[in-house]
Amino acid sequence: RNGAAGSLGCACCRRYLRYGNAIEMSWSLRKLFGRAPFDIAVRQSYIATVEQARQPEFYERWSVPDSAIGRFDVISLHCFLVLHRLKGEASAQKFSEAYCETLFDDMDRNLREMGVGDLSVGKKVRKMAEGFFGRAAAYENALDEGEDRLHEVLQRNLFAEADPGDVVLRRLADYVRRNVGVLAEQEISALIEGRIEFAPLIPETDR
Repeated sequence: RNGAAGSLGCACCRRYLRYGNAIEMSWSLRKLFGRAPFDIAVRQSYIATVEQARQPEFYERWSVPDSAIGRFDVISLHCFLVLHRLKGEASAQKFSEAYCETLFDDMDRNLREMGVGDLSVGKKVRKMAEGFFGRAAAYENALDEGEDRLHEVLQRNLFAEADPGDVVLRRLADYVRRNVGVLAEQEISALIEGRIEFAPLIPETDR
């Protein structure tokens, strides 16, 4: 799983598995003493990511389970898409690391809001982080291995044992491919300033 983190060029991902508690403390200190423009940009990008992942069509039209796990899986997919775009961009390395930290911070906050005790939060976040790395590696490989493989990975990561049907998987795969293209067209300078746009769930030609 550490290899998945490396493939996305996210050093923070590797550090988190080793030093999760220290990273959480570092992020908490940032929140305590205020955020610099850089931190605001990272947060804006993450908020845009979550807003895209929370669109009801994923759960109502494409039948992704509307549960805590289902929502985490859709957020993970979109975080992967962002990190895939930033991969290999030297000017975006710091941004990628901070973006990862924001994801982990959000995991922590959500678990606490669900009533998970302080002693268990760190272990659960680390387990979720490992799950994210595994998903990211599978998506990264699937993008190079053809549509059948991408369908297989989407079904496993978003639906577990359920079968959403070929039509849904084709639409989801098309959505992923369109986002890879849309994000590739956006300048890195804009992305690291917090200006990020995703592809629409339904292509204009299908509306």
